[in-house]
Amino acid sequence: MALIDLRDIYKIYQMGSTQINALDGLDCKIEKGEYVALMGPSGSGKSTLMNIIGCLDTPSEGVYSLNDNNVSDMTDDELASIRNIEIGFVFQSFNLLPRTSAIENVSLPLIYAGVPKKERLERAQKVLEKVGLGDRADHKPNELSGGQRQRVAIARALINNPSIVLADEPTGNLDSKSSLEIMNLFSKIHQEGNTVVMVTHEEDIAKYAKRTIRMIDGKLAAQLIVN
Repeated sequence: MALIDLRDIYKIYQMGSTQINALDGLDCKIEKGEYVALMGPSGSGKSTLMNIIGCLDTPSEGVYSLNDNNVSDMTDDELASIRNIEIGFVFQSFNLLPRTSAIENVSLPLIYAGVPKKERLERAQKVLEKVGLGDRADHKPNELSGGQRQRVAIARALINNPSIVLADEPTGNLDSKSSLEIMNLFSKIHQEGNTVVMVTHEEDIAKYAKRTIRMIDGKLAAQLIVN
C-alpha cells in the first residue's frame, strides 16, 4: 500500500455565492521512500494539496490514507496527533521560536510527545549534528544565518522520525549558495530512506526530486519521473 493514497479528493470553498473547487477529484499516490516535487501556477491547488497531505486540512470529499491510517474524517485532536507522529514540516519562513536556542527549537515536537527533557535534548543534539549544526546548539535564531536557520527547521522536522517530510518552498528565503546547501541536505535525507514531498515554483529546485507532479485547476496535469 502507498504511504500517501489520495482517492477522488475534492476541496470546495464557498466564496459568497461562488463555489471554488481548489481540488477537483484528484487522485495521487506517493510510495514510501519517494522524493516528490509539487509544482503549478498560483491557484493550481498545490498548497491545498500540501495542507491535506500534512493533515493541516481535511478534504470536502474523498478518502486520504496516510501510512494505512484513514485521516479523511479525523477530529482536530486526532489530526494533531498524526501530524506530530507521522509528519515533519519545513517552511519557507523557518517558523523558529526567536528567543529559544537551536536545540530547544529542535526538541519542541518531543515535548508534545511526552518525552522527558534529558532524552529530548540528547535526541535534538544528535539530529543537529546530522544536519551539520552540532556546534550551534546553544545559538538563538538571530545568531544564525538563513541557511543555518533552515537546517535547524529541518532537524526539528526529523526529530520524531516521521513517515514523511513536507517542505513548502524550503529555499524561498535563501540566497543561491544556501539554497544549494539545503537541497543537498534534502538529497542526503532522501538517500537515507526518508520520504520527501516538496512544494516549489523553481524548476532548478524541482530537479532534485525523483518525481515532479504538475498541477492545474485542482487536478494533476503531468508527471515527470527521473531515474
